[in-house]
Amino acid sequence: MLNSIFTRRSIRRFTDKPVEQEKLDKILKAGMQAPSAHNGQPWEFLVITDDEIKQAVSKMSPYAGMVAKAPVTIIVLGKIDTNMQRWIQQDLSACTQNILLQIAEEGLGGCWMGFYPDEDRIKACREYFDLPENIVPFSVIALGYGVDENKFVDRSDMSKVHYNKY
Repeated sequence: MLNSIFTRRSIRRFTDKPVEQEKLDKILKAGMQAPSAHNGQPWEFLVITDDEIKQAVSKMSPYAGMVAKAPVTIIVLGKIDTNMQRWIQQDLSACTQNILLQIAEEGLGGCWMGFYPDEDRIKACREYFDLPENIVPFSVIALGYGVDENKFVDRSDMSKVHYNKY
């Protein structure tokens, strides 16, 4: 049986069915279980369910249109005032991936859109939500019950594996 690592896909179309709070809590907790440099845990989250706000977020990137119709959107934020901020991209990527995997585990679909390091997207999000300067929007994840389902697509290419030397 394949687990969510193998079956997770980017799902961009959602039904109107609301996401249960219990599932959303598990998804957020999964993000917080990610590894981070020196256990700095530089993440915070904005959970968006309001249609007007989702509409605004959907216009902050040319790739974020699906946010407007997703039941839930999570914006992964990074706190950059820690002395470990040079590792924030790795930390927040691991957090975002954990969220995506848990979305699939919950029988939902989701799609990751990068905001960081695109200055225009960062600025639009920062201004709309009045984020402090030390908080940077890193990724936006649209999620809900997918019209399409997660399914296995074999992406393995063993010619990219090298042992002991290139």
